[in-house]
Amino acid sequence: MAESDRELWDYAPLERVGPLRFGMSVEEAAGAMLECGFTSDTVSELGKFGPFEQLRARFRAVDAPFHRADVVAYYVGPMGLTCIAVDALTGPQVLLDGIRLVGRPPSELSDELTAHLDNTGRNIEITPGGDIGSQDLGIMPRAQRAGDGLLTRLVFGRPNDWANTMSDCIPADEMNGHY
Repeated sequence: MAESDRELWDYAPLERVGPLRFGMSVEEAAGAMLECGFTSDTVSELGKFGPFEQLRARFRAVDAPFHRADVVAYYVGPMGLTCIAVDALTGPQVLLDGIRLVGRPPSELSDELTAHLDNTGRNIEITPGGDIGSQDLGIMPRAQRAGDGLLTRLVFGRPNDWANTMSDCIPADEMNGHY
């Protein structure tokens, strides 16, 4: 998808990604996404996270092929929306303080994010995948295959009482690339 064809969303760290607010119910998120031109046909149960049910909803542009997932939302029981992943190839472009987070070569984002974290006095952290991420900002870039190259698929989360770190709040399916 051409960069100019992408939806443009802003990111408020640990609060919201575009129209999706952490803590939303499945129904609230579906309504907010529909207003932005995205639909979800199914909600899947991923199993239990401790005593809580864990769900996944895949959103695609209304006119996109049925199999496409531009945005994937993960929910945990009464905490609601806890994790949001944006597809590197077809998802909205998400901006953080002018930095394009989605669909970039991982090395370019790592360089720009490192400078931003350093300039704002935040910790520079290495993700389990070897990229630069941030607990403070609630972001974990993941590499997604794009033909013969790799682009950034961004995973946004809000660690809290049930998940102390970004790695803890990201479902295994997302960490293992089964999106």
